[in-house]
Amino acid sequence: MDMMASNLQNTRQVVEQLRREASIQRVKVSQACEDIIKYVTEHEQEDCLLVGFSSQKVNPFREKSSCHIL
Repeated sequence: MDMMASNLQNTRQVVEQLRREASIQRVKVSQACEDIIKYVTEHEQEDCLLVGFSSQKVNPFREKSSCHIL
C-alpha cells in the first residue's frame, strides 16, 4: 500500500512538472538567435572578456600572488 501511495505521489509530481513546462511561452530558435546576437552586440563594450580590464587590480581572473614561506 505504501508503494502505491509513493508511486501515485511521484506520478502527480511528474504531471505537475509537465503542466508547468507546457505553459511556458515558446520562442522560435531563429528569433532567440536574433535576440542573443542583438544583446551581445549592444553589450560588447561592457564585456571584460572582449575589451579587457582597465587595470590588473580589477581583473578577478588574474593570477593570485603566491605564498612564500621564509
